[in-house]
Amino acid sequence: MSDLAASPYPPLASPLLAGDIVRGTCRLLAAHGYGTLTEVTLRTGRRVDVMALAPDGGIAVVEVKSSVQDFRSDRKWRDYLDFCDRFFFAVGEGFPHDILPGEPGLIVADRFGAAILRDAPETRLAPARRKALTLKFALLGSQRLTRMRDPEAC
Repeated sequence: MSDLAASPYPPLASPLLAGDIVRGTCRLLAAHGYGTLTEVTLRTGRRVDVMALAPDGGIAVVEVKSSVQDFRSDRKWRDYLDFCDRFFFAVGEGFPHDILPGEPGLIVADRFGAAILRDAPETRLAPARRKALTLKFALLGSQRLTRMRDPEAC
């Protein structure tokens, strides 16, 4: 019997790909004035799905979970808490919310947009870490834009 068949949660009618959830989440954050980057590697070597920089300098991290199996097999999300002011899970519609921890924020997304169902509590970063992350965000965004415009330059 497969793990999916053993799950008490039925499979989603049309499961979303993680990329669809990322796209909708980034659209939501952009509508709130955030800049977003995906697949950002932290100094620990861990890679966050979405990092977002708020107009006030706040940093949010979003961990995307596209399936119950994805959530159950990945417990690294707590490692991200030291690198953001707010932490969210983003899932597709139909994902069982009751298996997610209650303390992080919760975003439900599809490829066209998203909604915040539960806001994330704020835990302010230390100023030195905020500066380092903000500089990383700016440099990474600039490098990606340069590669997109001129792939031979890098």
